[in-house]
Amino acid sequence: MAAPGDAPCSGEAEPSAGGRGSSGVEVVLLSDPAVPAPLCPHGPTLLFVKVSQGKEEARRFYACSACRDRKDCNFFQWEDEKPSGARLTARESRNQRGRPPLSRMQCVERYLRFIQLPLTQRKFCQSCQRLLLPDDWGEHREHQLVGDVSVSQLRRPSQLLYPLENKKTNAQYLFADRTCQFLVGLVSTLGFRRVLCVGTPRLHELIGLTASGDKKSTLKSLLLDIDFRYSQFYMEDSFCHYNMFNHHFFDGKPALEVCRAFLQEDKGEGVIMVTDPPFGGLVEPLAVTFKKLIGMWKEGQSQDDSHQEMPIFWIFPYFFEARICQFFPSFCMLDYQVDYDNHALYKHGKTGRKQSPVRIFTNIPPNKIPLPTEEGYRFCPLCQRYVSLENQHCEHCNSCTSKDGRKWKHCFLCKKCVKPSWIHCSFCNRCAVAHHSCDGPKDGCFICGERDHKRSSCPNISTLRKASKLVEFFYLPTQRLEN
Repeated sequence: MAAPGDAPCSGEAEPSAGGRGSSGVEVVLLSDPAVPAPLCPHGPTLLFVKVSQGKEEARRFYACSACRDRKDCNFFQWEDEKPSGARLTARESRNQRGRPPLSRMQCVERYLRFIQLPLTQRKFCQSCQRLLLPDDWGEHREHQLVGDVSVSQLRRPSQLLYPLENKKTNAQYLFADRTCQFLVGLVSTLGFRRVLCVGTPRLHELIGLTASGDKKSTLKSLLLDIDFRYSQFYMEDSFCHYNMFNHHFFDGKPALEVCRAFLQEDKGEGVIMVTDPPFGGLVEPLAVTFKKLIGMWKEGQSQDDSHQEMPIFWIFPYFFEARICQFFPSFCMLDYQVDYDNHALYKHGKTGRKQSPVRIFTNIPPNKIPLPTEEGYRFCPLCQRYVSLENQHCEHCNSCTSKDGRKWKHCFLCKKCVKPSWIHCSFCNRCAVAHHSCDGPKDGCFICGERDHKRSSCPNISTLRKASKLVEFFYLPTQRLEN
């Protein structure tokens, strides 16, 4: 899972604005992409609005796209505010200080020098999370070092680097080997030759290891990730420092062109995007970004192929299904449970405290995607897809209805299947947990009162129609980045 940036900026805070992580704050998708958003160290900011009982407050504000914790990036600007020249100058200075200590070219040059060193001189500073050249040893003498860094270690940087674990800012959880092996095997089985890895460093590593260990393998990948520490392990054609919440390439046009060339190679044939955004990431800006990447891919298509979609695996918790399908109607959710090495809850088997809620959303027909039967998945001939063992076909819903891997039960009053622990409440006229509060706040939409969606996805809200138009706009080829 990708980690939002950890470079702080200061001096832009507005205490009365409140945190973006609260349920009362929503992102506003701009209807005019030509109007530039102000910049923070993580690229263009996003526009937010406070919402109370379905009503928007009058004043909207810009804040960081990547950091939900304002201790990490406290950029704040009212939408209608006109910053002074002095404030803009100070902001630019802070943005410069928030950039990585080394340029992309410097990282490449250092890496090429590092791999030429004898094994005994290859050192990695765990304190600074940095590969060291002999000239650096003096200033890192008192730090915690790893010596004799082998080529195999360089090919698995996620095992050298500490995961960034601030849940609000650096929610960096890494795929378990089981999940990585499944994904690599699946994309190969489906006939893909290139994988655009957006926030999936472990998958990128395994693809590289597979290619180096199997001369017959033609699979290659490009990693887009906001963790700039990976810059020191990869050449320019295999890693781009990137913010998936605003489609920002930190190294500008050269990095964007690397991504464009990768997507358009072989006229766009044989490429798939695999993305694993942070769990707390907002679906709306992610959808807009992915539409831009799709648009970049479409630029290399002929008119005859303009109706085709770029294949995508979007890895996200199952309870975001409605939101994802709102922006990508052709997507479906697979039953495969995605696991992580460094997450206390979402591990496979006995080491995890509960089953992982993370699933794969894709526009590839599910009947073409085999799930491992040795892990308990089976093929449902009625649904024409692989499902988990406990996901039983409901004859009333005419579907395998479970979302969380357990056997769900059909409620004839609700006319749908619900979780096994839920009961039907005659007062609420719906199924809910056994000890819920009937007079408490009800789930659902503030605007129309329906319980099957939230306010932000209500068909009666005008801002949603604007958002839909904006998302459709990004089916068109993206504009090239200006110098």
